[in-house]
Amino acid sequence: MPRLAFLLLVGISATSTASIFIKLSDAPALIISAYRMVLASLILLPFAYRRKIWKVWSRSEMGWLLLSGVLLSLHFAFWITSLRYTSVASSVVLVNTHPIFVGIGSWIFIKERPGVKLISGICLSILGSALISFGDRSASEGALLGDGLALLGAMTVSGYFLVGRKMRKGHGLLSYIFPVYSTAGVVLVLLALLFRDPFFGYRSSNYLLFFLLALIPQLIGHTTFNWALKYIPASLVAITILGEPVGSTALAFFILGEGLTWWKTLGGIFIFLGILVALWRSSPGAD
Repeated sequence: MPRLAFLLLVGISATSTASIFIKLSDAPALIISAYRMVLASLILLPFAYRRKIWKVWSRSEMGWLLLSGVLLSLHFAFWITSLRYTSVASSVVLVNTHPIFVGIGSWIFIKERPGVKLISGICLSILGSALISFGDRSASEGALLGDGLALLGAMTVSGYFLVGRKMRKGHGLLSYIFPVYSTAGVVLVLLALLFRDPFFGYRSSNYLLFFLLALIPQLIGHTTFNWALKYIPASLVAITILGEPVGSTALAFFILGEGLTWWKTLGGIFIFLGILVALWRSSPGAD
């Protein structure tokens, strides 16, 4: 258990750096996302080739793995774009409402009826999101757009986690993350080409930031959470990830000089309360 807690703390710390690296880069959102996932996949490629992980995939499983990769690519496209319009605090708090959408998805797709706690949690989180959006209404012309994109990022990453819950039960970590990360990279490259975003010609510091994004928040952060999905309930993983907004907001304050408003603070409190209420189970081992 101490080892698990330590690794989850490492995962939170790693993912908290993502928004800072993104804010420091002046490349388009799709380019940042594409480089992040392509570089992460290339780093994993020698290990995947050595273990010949493709031999364990069935045709039906490949469909789920591809779906997970597409959802992950959309998550990054929405969320990273949101950071161009709104603050780190607003973006990371709103994108981390995903446990609520996981609960809704479980109700719709797995036919798990929502209880009073889930409904109460959804209402609290909606109230918190509204408070943040109300506080951002005068921050800039695009702040509300950024908030909306962050929520879309929360919805898509919820699908990614739901598929991960299903697939990690029967797959090793590398056999799951390599096809998912690779699919996300390919989709993001195609989207960048579709929108005619150039892949080269940026300041050299951008390429260092791309590499750091692939290494720290992706390969260390996301992979740690994917690893944990096999050993502890997804609800506990989701609660753990709630530490990311705290770390990201603190880093944004010290590195980027972004302050907190009362609206963001109050909205964040309601969102966290909503998520905790929704995830609270009568049995501590329930998933």
